[in-house]
Amino acid sequence: MIEHYSKLIVRWWGEFALQVRLLAAAALVVSLVISAFTFWVVNSIQEDARQSDRRFGEAVGQLLAANAAPLVGRGDITGLTQFTQQFLEGDSNVLYILYAYPDGTIFYGSPFNEKNDLSADPKETLSRKIALPKVLPASREHAAPNGRVTDIFYPMRYQNKLVGVVSIGTNPNATLVGSSSLTRDVTIAVFVAVWILAILGAVFNALTITQPIKELVQGVKGIAAGNFKQRILLPFGGELGQLIKSFNLMAEQLQSYEEQNIDKITAEKAKLESLLTTIADGAVLLDRDLNILLANPAALHIFNWPKDVMGSSALQKLPKGLASELTEVLEKVGTEESVTTDGSMIPALAEYRATLDNPKRTVRILVSAVLGKDDLRGSVLTVQDISREVELNEAQGRFISNVSHELRTPLFNIKSFIETLHEYGDALAEDQKREFLETAIRETDRLTRLVNDVLDLSRLESGREYLFDWVDVSQLIEQTLRTYQLNAKDKGIELHQDIGPGGTMIWANYDLLLQVFSNLMGNALKFSPDGGHVTIKTEPIEDEEGYAKMRISVIDTGMGIPYGDQAKIFDRFYRVENRVHTLEGTGLGLSIVNNVISKHNSHIELISEPGKGTTFWFDLVALDSNRPSES
Repeated sequence: MIEHYSKLIVRWWGEFALQVRLLAAAALVVSLVISAFTFWVVNSIQEDARQSDRRFGEAVGQLLAANAAPLVGRGDITGLTQFTQQFLEGDSNVLYILYAYPDGTIFYGSPFNEKNDLSADPKETLSRKIALPKVLPASREHAAPNGRVTDIFYPMRYQNKLVGVVSIGTNPNATLVGSSSLTRDVTIAVFVAVWILAILGAVFNALTITQPIKELVQGVKGIAAGNFKQRILLPFGGELGQLIKSFNLMAEQLQSYEEQNIDKITAEKAKLESLLTTIADGAVLLDRDLNILLANPAALHIFNWPKDVMGSSALQKLPKGLASELTEVLEKVGTEESVTTDGSMIPALAEYRATLDNPKRTVRILVSAVLGKDDLRGSVLTVQDISREVELNEAQGRFISNVSHELRTPLFNIKSFIETLHEYGDALAEDQKREFLETAIRETDRLTRLVNDVLDLSRLESGREYLFDWVDVSQLIEQTLRTYQLNAKDKGIELHQDIGPGGTMIWANYDLLLQVFSNLMGNALKFSPDGGHVTIKTEPIEDEEGYAKMRISVIDTGMGIPYGDQAKIFDRFYRVENRVHTLEGTGLGLSIVNNVISKHNSHIELISEPGKGTTFWFDLVALDSNRPSES
C-alpha cells in the first residue's frame, strides 16, 4: 500500500513542469531556512533565560546562605522560618527553599515542609534526602508540572564550618518564555504563508507558463532530432514572447546553416575522396574490430583486393604472415601515445615492412591509431610501395661492391708493377720494363674511365643546362669508329656504319652525344664474341605529328640481354647477374646514356634476344623538321 501511494506521488510530481518544481523547491528551502533561523533565535532566547535564572539563583543562594548560616549554626529554627517566609513573599520567581545537612538530609523546606525542631531526635521526624552536587556552589535543572525548574545549591558556613546546604528552586523568566512562544508562533505563520505563496505561484505557472514551456521543450527535442523546420506559434508577449521569438530565429539560422554545411561537407568529402583516389600510397581505415571501413584504389591494387572488400575483416584479406604481424603492431599502437612539445597527446606510430607476391614487391606499412576522447576508435594503415627504393639500394650496394672491386684490381696491378720496377728495375730487360709500364698505363686509364663515369652521371643528374646546336651525325659516327677501331681489331670484330638517305644534321649537344656513342659502342664490343659485327645505323623517320626525326641505332651480334633484365638495364648501378658481371664495368654506362638522351627530349629503346644480339635506338630532331626545336 505504501509503495502504491509512493508511486502515485512520484507520478503526480513528475507531471509538474520544471518551473513548478523549482518554485516548490525554492519555497521549501526558504521556509526551512526561516524556520531554522527562528528556532535558533528561540533557543538563544531560552538559553539566555536559563543563564539569567541561574545567575539570579546563585545571587539568591549566596544571600540566603549568608543570612541563614548563623541561624542554622545556632539552631534558631524559628528565626530561619521567619527569614525564609519573608524571602519567599518578597520574590515570586523563587518556588521553594530547602535546607539540608551536609549529607543531603533535608531538615527544613518551604513551602513543602512543616517546621522541624532542630533539637528533636531525627528518628522522630520525617526524613528526606536530596542528592547534592560534589562541587558547591552548583546548579541543575529538572522537569516539574509547571515546566522546567532550576535548582541552585549553595553551601552554608558558620564559624568556618560547613553546617548545611541551601537549595533554591527558580522558574524561567515569564517574559522571556512569552517571547519564545510568540517567536515560535510567528515562525509557523511564516512557514504556512510561504507554502501558500508557493501553491499560488504553482497554480499561476500552470495556467500561464506551463503550456509555452511544453511547446518549447517539444521544439528543442525536434531541433535535437535534426528537424530544423520546427517553429513555435503562440501569442505571448514579454520575456516569454521574446524567448519564443528567439527560438524561432535560432531554428531558422540552424536550417540555413544545415543547408550550407551539407554543401560544404559534400565538397569536402569529394575533395577527400579525390585525394585518396589520386595519392600513390595505399590508405586503409580499420575499425576497432579490424574490419575494413575504407581502402583507396592504391591499396586495392597493392593487396589485389576487389572493390567490394569494405566491411570485410582485414586479418582475412591480408596475407597470413602480414596479418599476424599487424595484429601485434595494432595492439601496441593502441596502447601507446606520444607527447608533443605543447603537452598534447598524439597517436603513436609503428612501421612494418613486408614482401608481397603476385607480383613480388616490398611495401612499408605505417600503422597509426585513431583515438577518440578516451578510447581507441580504430586504426589507419598507410601502405607505400618501396620496391623501387629497395632495388636502388640493392643496386647501390652492388655498385659499391663493383666499384670497390674495379678500383682495387687496377690499383693492385699498378702498385705491383711499379714496386717490381722499383725493386728489380736494373735486373729486368727493356721489353719487360716497357710491358710493365704499358700495363700500369692501361690500369690507370681504366681507373680514369671509372672516375669519369661516376662524375659524368653526377653531372648529368645535377640539373646543369647544356647548349644544343645543329650537329653532323656522320662526324660523330666516324670519330667513334676511329676511336674503337683498334679494340675491335684486337677481338676480330667488324665495325660498320649505315647512313640513311637525306640530311645528316640533327639538333644535339656534340660532346654528350659522342659520350652516348662511346658507351654504346664500348658495351657492344665488350659483349660481342670474336668475329662479330657492330653497326651504327641512321634512318629518317616522321613522328606522329609529321615532324622529321632521325633514328640512330647501334646494333651488335653479342650475347644479348635476358628478358627479365631488359626493364632494369638503364637503372643506375645495375648489372646483369650472369657471366657478364665478370667483365669490366660499373653499371653506369647505360644510365649515362639514358640521362643524355633524356636531355635531348627523347628516350632510348632496346631490342634484344639472348644469344642473337642487341639493338639500342633513339630518335632525334632532324634539320628538315617542319618545326625545328631551338632549345
